[in-house]
Amino acid sequence: MFGMKQEYDKYTEADFLVWKLLYEKQMEVLPHRAAQTYLDGLKDMNFKAEEIPNFDYINGVLSNTTGWQIEVVPGLIPDKEFFELLANKKFPSSTWLRKLEEIDYLEEPDMFHDCFAHMPLLINQFFVDYLQELSKIALKHIDDALAVELIGRIYWFTVEFGLIQEPQGLRIYGAGILSSSGESIYCLGNDANRLKFNAKEILEKHYYKDHFQDRYYVIESYKELFDEIPNFSSAIEYALHKIPHQRDIYATTLDINLD
Repeated sequence: MFGMKQEYDKYTEADFLVWKLLYEKQMEVLPHRAAQTYLDGLKDMNFKAEEIPNFDYINGVLSNTTGWQIEVVPGLIPDKEFFELLANKKFPSSTWLRKLEEIDYLEEPDMFHDCFAHMPLLINQFFVDYLQELSKIALKHIDDALAVELIGRIYWFTVEFGLIQEPQGLRIYGAGILSSSGESIYCLGNDANRLKFNAKEILEKHYYKDHFQDRYYVIESYKELFDEIPNFSSAIEYALHKIPHQRDIYATTLDINLD
């Protein structure tokens, strides 16, 4: 779609240092906090502090597991193109890394977020099937501002900021948390607001990007996410029927009522 490639030979010493610092910082906090499937994916993809991952190698791993591939993109892309890629089993990723002075915070996701935080979980079949089916719903309503907002809420509280209950305890699978050392600690601490996964509640409440989340939804398995697809689809259809006018205005409000 974009015709771009990872130009590995163009990474500089500064790029390798940034990757190393970010990798080591996260691996100080994630071994006993991240979901086991994510940690398994890190090993399968042979991620290391000293090496920026090679997308050709990652694509080989994905070809042998779930059949997905990585599609290089310039950065943030329009919703339509984003969901078209996911619907076709392609995960979009940038190849540029933040600068040293941006180590602690970057507004736009870079390769570290796209690669380190997202790609290891692409080895799980239920999770990628969930991504694909959610994207098909998004494409069905891609020209409707309210529908896109609702899909965004689902994506935000699952793919980016989701928690999962595993046999060994509560763990992180959301990429937005996995790429943030501070939130990786906070979300499992005593002050975090953790709730049982609830599709309707996720759709009704807006989210914020400028601070730690005010709530985290906990799933029991990735299959639970996939099984919720029909519920998400029917709830979105209901919302569009209930709020037929001024959807661009409603889409930017904090809350909607689906009762």
